[in-house]
Amino acid sequence: MREKPLVLRSVNNPDGSHCVDLFRRPDGSFGFEEYRRDAEDGRGWFPIGGHKEMRWDSEVAAWTAALEKVIWLGEAN
Repeated sequence: MREKPLVLRSVNNPDGSHCVDLFRRPDGSFGFEEYRRDAEDGRGWFPIGGHKEMRWDSEVAAWTAALEKVIWLGEAN
């Protein structure tokens, strides 16, 4: 069974409709993804950013990239 990435930080936008997860993969690399959910749809969160396959060597580098690529994140943090 393949190990899942460990979520280190999860930040929601003010209305709770989007979030960004910062994670560490089992291989030691770091990444992030932006997700969306609709309150009326009970199916949960859906990835929308297309960032999850990008890799960084440190948590700081991945978080810096997330702040640059996800416009609302800098305002929510």
